Amino acid sequence: MISTFYLPGRVCSTKAIKEIAEKSASQYTMICLKPEIEWVYLGQERMIQVMEMSGATMVYADHFQMIKCKNDEMIKCVEAPVIDYQIGALRDDFDFGAVMLWDTAKLKALVAQMDTEYEFAGLYDLRLRASQAISQVRPASAISHIPEYLYYEVETDTRKSGEKLFDYVDPRNRAVQIEMEACVTAHLKRIGGYLKPGEYKELSAISYQPSDYPVTASVIIPCKNRARTIADAIHSALNQKVRAPYSFNVIVVDDNSTDGTAEIVESIKSKDKSLVFIQQDKTWHAIGGNWNVAIHDPRCGKYAIQLDSDDTYFDETTVQRFIDCFESGHYGMVIGTYQLTNMQGEILPPGVIDHREWTDENGRNNALRINGLGAPRGFYVPLLRTINYPTTKYGEDYAVGLRISRDYPIGRIYDVVYNCRRWEDNSDANCDIVAMNRNNWYKDRLRTFELLARLQSSKI
Repeated sequence: MISTFYLPGRVCSTKAIKEIAEKSASQYTMICLKPEIEWVYLGQERMIQVMEMSGATMVYADHFQMIKCKNDEMIKCVEAPVIDYQIGALRDDFDFGAVMLWDTAKLKALVAQMDTEYEFAGLYDLRLRASQAISQVRPASAISHIPEYLYYEVETDTRKSGEKLFDYVDPRNRAVQIEMEACVTAHLKRIGGYLKPGEYKELSAISYQPSDYPVTASVIIPCKNRARTIADAIHSALNQKVRAPYSFNVIVVDDNSTDGTAEIVESIKSKDKSLVFIQQDKTWHAIGGNWNVAIHDPRCGKYAIQLDSDDTYFDETTVQRFIDCFESGHYGMVIGTYQLTNMQGEILPPGVIDHREWTDENGRNNALRINGLGAPRGFYVPLLRTINYPTTKYGEDYAVGLRISRDYPIGRIYDVVYNCRRWEDNSDANCDIVAMNRNNWYKDRLRTFELLARLQSSKI
């Protein structure tokens, strides 16, 4: 009833997928991405049962992870729930777990449509084609998640979440990224979500009065309980040098810190009047809400440039580089390049992160595949005030970047202008599975909102 095949992970060739479809002679085809799979009692039968009830093209399930060390001894066994698929789940690293059960007839039909030979994006191409049915027929069942723990898989990658975070932009994976971009672009063209190069709205249509902006640029630093790092960040911003006639200030928004952060900011402010300090009330703000307060403050400049409270600028030219880029083009947003460092300033692998997957020709389509657009980010404030940040503490920058990319060009600075400092208190340093799922689900949801907006625009 089931033909089982093994693939070495999500990255595989179109040839391998076609061979699986050709060799499968059973009603169902099981693709396993890891070699050591152990089933709970009647686990496979349950997957078949759900497949038959839902009429799904593919089903996947929650599972357990057996964590092993180098000598192959099991350290622990943990629950590994996965998340529901949605039309915005376009990232190529979506986690289905190690087992995918396919309806063989539907699998063969999809494979017959695969008209591009990929070296790395074969499985990605297959599941994107399967996902096309989500918005067409039986939307809840084309790709179905079974929220039950049905099998055990061995997990050998025991790195913390913060250590895995930058795998997708590692320069060593560039060939893979190029293929994945080509694959998702073809998918967007098939479903009507593709945006053609150069078709943008005019920024001049947005109301702008120079008198409304007291400085050219503002460095925005939202913070909460960053007593260890906030002084470094602020001094990094205050030490910036800009040419006449340009000017800048620094806006720090503290969200009810309890560790002495506010007192540190007040001490610095007493010595430098270009520092604007905003202390939030007790209601919910998160990072997005703190940004909204800053950009709508009358002291905010024409451009707003990001600086996280535990990071620093690379040198004293960062703000001027952003101003120059904005002034040279009609950009709604400008994104820089950063390097990963520890708290001592030593470079951490993979080093420089320049997000070369962004291109003027296709960046706003590829933005629906990747989990971030880069840093630091700068914004044209008259535009940003019409969009605003979502009031959340994760993914808020990605949401704004997606929205801007739909209608307005984004400029890039490919020189290093920012130090992204990694330490134990980074918000993404060591997330558990539940937190990672929550974050990934939210970004998939953002992509779903954005894709639906683009699909509606294409029909107008």
